[in-house]
Amino acid sequence: MRSSFPPAILWMLLAVPLAFAQDPKPLRGTKAWNDPKEKEPSAAMVSGIARFLDRELAKSVEARQAKWKLDFASPEAYARSIAPNRERFAKMIGAVDPRANPVVMSPIATLDVPALVAETDSIRILAVRWSVFDDVEAEGLLLEPKDQTRIRANVVAIPDADDSPESLAGLALGLDPQARTALLLAESGCRVLVPTLIDRTDEFSGDPKVRFTNLTHREWLYRMSYETGRHVIGYEVQTVRAAVDWFESRPGEAKKPIGAVGRGEGGLIALDSAAVDPRIEAVWVGGYFGPREHVWEEPVYRNVWGLLEEFGDAELARLIAPRSLIVEASHGPEIAGPPAPRNGRADAAKGRLTSPKAEDVAKEVDRARASFAKLGRDDALIFVRPNNPAALATEDARLAFLKRLIGESTGPKPTVSAELLKDARGASFDPRRRMKRLVTAWVEHVQKRVRTSELRRVAHWKAADASSVKRWEETTEPYRQEFWDEVIGRFPPASEAIEPLSRQIFDEPKFVGYAVKLPIWPDVFASGVLLLPKDLKPGERRPVVVCQHGLEGTPDPIVNPRIDSLYHSFGAKLADRGYIVYAPQNPYIGHDAFRDLMRRANPLKKTLFAVIVRQHERTLEWLKTLPNVDGDRIAFYGISYGGKTAMRLPALLKDYCLSICSADFNEWVAKCASVDRSYSYMYTIEHDMYEFRLSEGFNYAEMAGLIAPRPFMIERGHDDTVAPDEWIGYEFAKVKRLYDGLGIGDRTELEVFNGGHMILGVGTFEFLDRHLKNGASKK
Repeated sequence: MRSSFPPAILWMLLAVPLAFAQDPKPLRGTKAWNDPKEKEPSAAMVSGIARFLDRELAKSVEARQAKWKLDFASPEAYARSIAPNRERFAKMIGAVDPRANPVVMSPIATLDVPALVAETDSIRILAVRWSVFDDVEAEGLLLEPKDQTRIRANVVAIPDADDSPESLAGLALGLDPQARTALLLAESGCRVLVPTLIDRTDEFSGDPKVRFTNLTHREWLYRMSYETGRHVIGYEVQTVRAAVDWFESRPGEAKKPIGAVGRGEGGLIALDSAAVDPRIEAVWVGGYFGPREHVWEEPVYRNVWGLLEEFGDAELARLIAPRSLIVEASHGPEIAGPPAPRNGRADAAKGRLTSPKAEDVAKEVDRARASFAKLGRDDALIFVRPNNPAALATEDARLAFLKRLIGESTGPKPTVSAELLKDARGASFDPRRRMKRLVTAWVEHVQKRVRTSELRRVAHWKAADASSVKRWEETTEPYRQEFWDEVIGRFPPASEAIEPLSRQIFDEPKFVGYAVKLPIWPDVFASGVLLLPKDLKPGERRPVVVCQHGLEGTPDPIVNPRIDSLYHSFGAKLADRGYIVYAPQNPYIGHDAFRDLMRRANPLKKTLFAVIVRQHERTLEWLKTLPNVDGDRIAFYGISYGGKTAMRLPALLKDYCLSICSADFNEWVAKCASVDRSYSYMYTIEHDMYEFRLSEGFNYAEMAGLIAPRPFMIERGHDDTVAPDEWIGYEFAKVKRLYDGLGIGDRTELEVFNGGHMILGVGTFEFLDRHLKNGASKK
């Protein structure tokens, strides 16, 4: 669903209506809109929303404290008081599915030969796999003292996403010896399991039957998982928890303490794992900890729905208290962006990683100290600031971790492990094949969930009663509120007074047109173009059709009869037919600029539609004040991204009495998350399309169910590459069955025509006439 026009053409289109202005005077009841700084209202809209969201992100640090009801009366009381927060966090990162039981650990080898990768005089290193779910196994290395009686603790040591388990085991040459964390811990009497994280290369991100992309493996898995309410972060946390399950299941191991260590992406996973799983008694995080208010600038696979409403890193530390947390301001990964586009590989989201600044880490640690102090565990939160800013890990941090895990503050001196390693006698393996196995297994796991999501939606909607229109409206109201709060996100209503600005920009034979601006919140406004038929009589009230543009669009080709485009000036044609028309400017314009709005909004548990719904709510409020508007007959008609709007806004705003979705309606879950069709957003730049956990409750049929019993229509060209006809037909069949069952089958319709991604304006115009002109449409 690419932009209908390149940016240069968009700029020219934006200026077109002004060239036809006959009289710049404002609409009666409004003030003149003559701000010379707003020559491009769409850009001003996007930048204003960005400023608003930046303020909301900054305020989240204090606002999230309302989500916590802490009880410091005792460790047990504290654990009970944070249990709801822990549960909500696990859901946010998608760490919610039952793990394999029992967890099976096995060597990666042929026949019965142990997969011994290497050994020192005292340590053996095995290549192993262990079950996470019934259909997914993790892979990595297991380091054990040869003398099993020396094992005093179990540790999961997690490398950065671009580091291999071998690097932590001392098998990768060239690293600072201190970074060989797993080997050093093993030499100190720990059994250490080192998982392989999904990395940031793009080798397997795609399908040979479709194409390959430059999405990192983490983004590739993130996109499809996010739609199902799961996350690459959550899956890796479950990998760590499965390792903990295995540690505990070993005979005689239940009383041995369990720790977690991680650097960079591994630091994120270690921190989150300890926050979710109280069995982890000590955690050491390096190259990661710090403020999260700029998480939207990081790679998209770190995007967590609603995170900053309740959790920053200090709040995650709160979930770890009174257990031990060692935060080391060591060097973190430096990533400028995804792999470069090449050979057809493209469409990854931008995002960069920079090593956390020690002063920022220190400030976030200071925010976390209060909970530890009130529990009498000041010594359990340790901040280590290396003398060398480039350090990957320090002896001070390692010894502090060991002391809190096993009670000892001494350990072996760093050794150049390569000098001690003997030749492996087991099978060697290719780390790229290992990564392919992991990526393939996780993708297939998610795709199974995508394919079966319809069954869960049916179960989710079992409380909706279609025995009558009245019962349907009553029993679907909770679903509407759920859709708004949990999928779209809900900002407060407009705070600014309705003080509209306008200027006349059209004087056509049958209508006049005005550009309009309406305030919402500080820096945020709604705008659009209002067309008023010239034959309106005093006291006459007519229906309104709100006509919505698509991606990277403006109202101009909708309302200007002189512009030839896929919109076919449908707003101007409707005005010629006697309708009052309003064409809003929506903020999905500006390529990365508007996608950055979505990235800012998601950690606040909001989508871009959370802003758009309030813009339209204010627009409806204002339209109803106009003397010739029939407030009971305001319809919505949108194309492409405007078609997405046609599914979401009328589902939430019942003041839209009718909705027409053009060039967008389809099997939305498959459209977003499937990997075997070229139609899928997995193969486009639109990472902004994903809505957390949507597949579990709301596909397009369910959104249409929230529009019912109001009239609903789909307009679709056979050659539209948004999706195949079969997807549209399958999803619409559910809508038609609902409307027929409610006895209102005449209120829904699908028009398919020979053509592509465009407005036809034939059956849809008849549908509008039938339900608006020939009597007010029924709500």
